Amino acid sequence: MALPANASLRQFRYFCAAAELKQFSLAARQLRVSQSVVTTAVRQLEAMMGATLFDRLPHGVELTAEGHRFHQRIRHILDSLEDALDEPHHAAHDLVGSVRIGASYVVLGYFLCGLLARFRRTYPHVEIDLVDMDRQGIEAGVESGDLDLGLCIVSNCDPGLALARKVLLRSRRQLWVCDQHALMGQDDVRLADVAGYPYIMLTVDEGEASASRYWRATGLEPRVGFRTSSMEALRGLVAYGFGVTILSDMVYRSWSLDGRKIQARPISEKIPPMEVGMLSRPDADWTPAARAFRQFAELACGV
Repeated sequence: MALPANASLRQFRYFCAAAELKQFSLAARQLRVSQSVVTTAVRQLEAMMGATLFDRLPHGVELTAEGHRFHQRIRHILDSLEDALDEPHHAAHDLVGSVRIGASYVVLGYFLCGLLARFRRTYPHVEIDLVDMDRQGIEAGVESGDLDLGLCIVSNCDPGLALARKVLLRSRRQLWVCDQHALMGQDDVRLADVAGYPYIMLTVDEGEASASRYWRATGLEPRVGFRTSSMEALRGLVAYGFGVTILSDMVYRSWSLDGRKIQARPISEKIPPMEVGMLSRPDADWTPAARAFRQFAELACGV
């Protein structure tokens, strides 16, 4: 896909904010401009490309297939630009060493790969030793010193855990339904409404335990029709109307593997976001490579 020759970085930033926040109004608020400025920028990009980048929905916007491909390219460009401006490259390129990182399933699949790619471009001589582990294994590895850092869903961690935690991303949770579901026509969706439909429960990365916490807080329980550790199986079941689910925006995709549409709707009750973050020992004797990765992750995530 060729990039529009006359597009500006400002238009790219407005487009990415709208794509990631899924509402022009939220993007405008974050960027401190009027909503019309964001809307105009997106329309100009669509006109330059001759393609529709967003589906306009009653409760926000969703990227089209063309929009997803465009977003991936533009996000890469903006991330590379930010890294170039923020890092003293002469020092970064000279750093040699290794960092051992444990990461959980969802963090690996939906968060970490892009961050690692950006880190490698800045620190090409630092070796990343990456280990796929569950949260408990990550906590034990960091405590024992076998891991320099752990990345996992820190909102699942025990509050009394004797490790330092740094939240890198907070991702809101929303209802996922098929395109023609009855809840799509309802203005205000509450957990009591969701409880009336079969629920597809994701079990990976302690998904059921974290869901149970906010359901119990309201005195309700989901009517679980199927449990699965497969994200793609869950998407297919939701897309075909076998049930609904509530998951974070970080893992949301607007279609199943066979191209059926999945819609996301906000829930009226306040549901805690999923928090992705970094675990480390408070007394860690940081190697230069481990310190560089920790600082890079915090900078890249704006924390």
